[in-house]
Amino acid sequence: MTEVEQEPRWRRLGPDARRNEIMAAAIRLFGERPYGDVSIAEIANEAGVARALVNHYCGTKRELYLKVVRLMVTPPRAEEFAIPARGSLDERVDLAVEWLLTVIEGYGVTWVRITGAEGVGADPEVQKVIDDADHRTADLVLDAVGYTGTAAQRQQAHIAVVCFGSLVKAVAREWIERKSISREQAYAMLSTTLRALLHNRGE
Repeated sequence: MTEVEQEPRWRRLGPDARRNEIMAAAIRLFGERPYGDVSIAEIANEAGVARALVNHYCGTKRELYLKVVRLMVTPPRAEEFAIPARGSLDERVDLAVEWLLTVIEGYGVTWVRITGAEGVGADPEVQKVIDDADHRTADLVLDAVGYTGTAAQRQQAHIAVVCFGSLVKAVAREWIERKSISREQAYAMLSTTLRALLHNRGE
């Protein structure tokens, strides 16, 4: 009997707790290996449930993967990080970058790999989830730093922060996965860049 085929480690849990355990197992496995190398049977074994329960709570493997992607890339509300409404733009930018790094660090390598399109490849649905999240995050960042430019300036700043998101992903890869830079270096690189982008757009 292989490891995947072993009897699951049964524990009595409610539906929400069981679903959370399945999601946690999927996050761990999709963070370790590409989408194609992870099976529903492995996720079930990691979560300690029967395979049928994975399908019952989370659907097919692709549906489960999309749930993981949405969880990884949907940003929490900025107020959860308690960024104050007062202070200079530079001070609030620094806090916003700290907030972004804290979110990324919480998810670790799974966030890096999913946002780096290492999952199901050129899947338009996955890409749409990521693109939508990039735009929501850009709005959150602008709100968090108290951006006060005109509507036209806000639109340009929004685009700039969406592009800044690509740098965030590249920096996160170097910091989280490759460990070629420290968190402090990641913070300095991102805060300096975001300050420059916003100061050049009306602030």
